[in-house]
Amino acid sequence: MTYRPKDTEERILHRLKIVKGHLQKIIQMVEDDHYCIDVIHQSQAVQRALEETDGVLLENHLKTCVVDHIKKGEVESSIKEIMNVFKKRK
Repeated sequence: MTYRPKDTEERILHRLKIVKGHLQKIIQMVEDDHYCIDVIHQSQAVQRALEETDGVLLENHLKTCVVDHIKKGEVESSIKEIMNVFKKRK
């Protein structure tokens, strides 16, 4: 289980709800045959909101789980885990 302070969890949920709203709008725009560039702009907004969410999650992970791993002497496995996240982005 991961520890997330209440304010961090609220920030994550807020960002995910923004993503959900943008995604709903994109679906409606495609169904209504909106101009492609307008759909792309909305898609980019979803991607930015997800990136911001990832940032909040990573920050929390570094402040909690990684600190705990370092205290337990699990430095290499913790670094490897984080590096694998960034390798998957390519």
